[in-house]
Amino acid sequence: MAIGIDIGGTNLRAARISATGEILKRMSEKSAPDPELVLGRIADMVRQLDTSEVASIGIGVPGRVDARRGTVLSGGYVDLASVALAQRLECMTGKPVVIDNDCNMALTAEMARGAGHDNIVMFTIGTGIGGAVAENRRIVRGRATAGQLGHICVDLNGEACVCGRRGCVETTSSGTALGRHIARAGLGPDVSVDQLFARDAGGDAIARGILEAWARPLRAAIDTAVAMFAPDLVLLGGGLGHAAHRALARAPALAPWYQCPVEPAQLGDDAGVIGAGLQALAAQGKIKERTIMEAPGMGARSTASVTPATSSRSSKSMLRVVPAVSTPSVRLAHARRAVLVNGIPASGKSTVSRGIAERMGWPSLALDTIKNPFLEALGGGDREFNRTLGRASYQAIWSVVGEAPAGSIFVVDAWFGFQPRELLEEHLQRAGIEQTAEIWCHAPGEVLAERYRARLDERLPGHPGAAYIPELIELAKRAEPLRRGPLFEVDTTKPVDFEAITGWLRGVMAA
Repeated sequence: MAIGIDIGGTNLRAARISATGEILKRMSEKSAPDPELVLGRIADMVRQLDTSEVASIGIGVPGRVDARRGTVLSGGYVDLASVALAQRLECMTGKPVVIDNDCNMALTAEMARGAGHDNIVMFTIGTGIGGAVAENRRIVRGRATAGQLGHICVDLNGEACVCGRRGCVETTSSGTALGRHIARAGLGPDVSVDQLFARDAGGDAIARGILEAWARPLRAAIDTAVAMFAPDLVLLGGGLGHAAHRALARAPALAPWYQCPVEPAQLGDDAGVIGAGLQALAAQGKIKERTIMEAPGMGARSTASVTPATSSRSSKSMLRVVPAVSTPSVRLAHARRAVLVNGIPASGKSTVSRGIAERMGWPSLALDTIKNPFLEALGGGDREFNRTLGRASYQAIWSVVGEAPAGSIFVVDAWFGFQPRELLEEHLQRAGIEQTAEIWCHAPGEVLAERYRARLDERLPGHPGAAYIPELIELAKRAEPLRRGPLFEVDTTKPVDFEAITGWLRGVMAA
């Protein structure tokens, strides 16, 4: 199972999701503009939904999301760019977290549960307008954030948009925009969209004008998306998806080149949580490509694992291919990756490295592992010799990594600040490392001094002695992590929570 979360401008929704996309339990809370408040409410819902069977968590986030890096770049009505959302929730739960744009999540669900086309454009109409595009049943991401269809410009001189431009379709055809149309027409805020349709049917010109003002820019945006992507289908989802589809009857497509079926999405507000759950499971390898089998005349579906090539578009009994979500774990399957366990001497990084290696099954390489046999064989040396041997050991680590099979993941235990950052980057490039994650181990200088002093008798000749302790205390005050890639900080004065660390690593090393 997985927990799927859909963050909206009005509501926060969460649900426990099965591997076939069924909602097993659901919850909702009110949204808020304060990102810390949103994170707290999400954490509360997750705690109530979590069970031992939940493998991972997926979150659909409004705005621009770099799903590969697990980073929120910017938001709209709920802006979570200032919150390390995935990392903090992983720390709270000890389970891997996948994040993506909320409309991408919704489109994933619609394809999984019945949208029988390969090329789909989707608009979600709610507080704002989200967008997603699928080509050959894969979400289009571009460099990172493709599919921001709510920011198709329909009026260069229009309303200011949260994105910084004017006249985006979100400013004219979202739920928020509908409220503005109603207010400007002189109607009260309690007038619902259903009441507008009823008034329109009774010949009310004001209601008709509101619906046309709401629908025509959306039609222009749809036509633009059709011109760009030539989809098989345009879906309208979100809380106002059905109403927007109905309103488009007042704004038919006029240009013959850009005709395309437009349908309301099937899953409504459930699409976001279902898609988030499915993406979370796919990212962990818990589900793979599958075909939804639907016998003619039967409402129930069963699933069977197949490859897309085995499905036939001419066969009515084999209808739906659940998207092979374009997860980063697939792209990185043949890349070498490294977990950089970083920290100054006595910070506890060796303990953390061993714990990660034991639990994850990844080989561990440490400076002392390579350096100490040479110190033993050579009978030690002075501090300068130790430094020279350290530099050689550093190079040896990356030479070993570079000779490893493609797809290998190494845990590298070192104080990376003892060499220039540029040298590390050179080693990573030569070793063919395409992704790193950093574990930063730290403790107060006084604690490090006591640890170092207690181990003086265990250290081989060549390692710095007691005279190094004042230097170590000062180093603790200014030492900082590399901040190269995702970062997890470990206060080693407390019991190390290896479940939280390994859960986080499972998420980011698939990212």
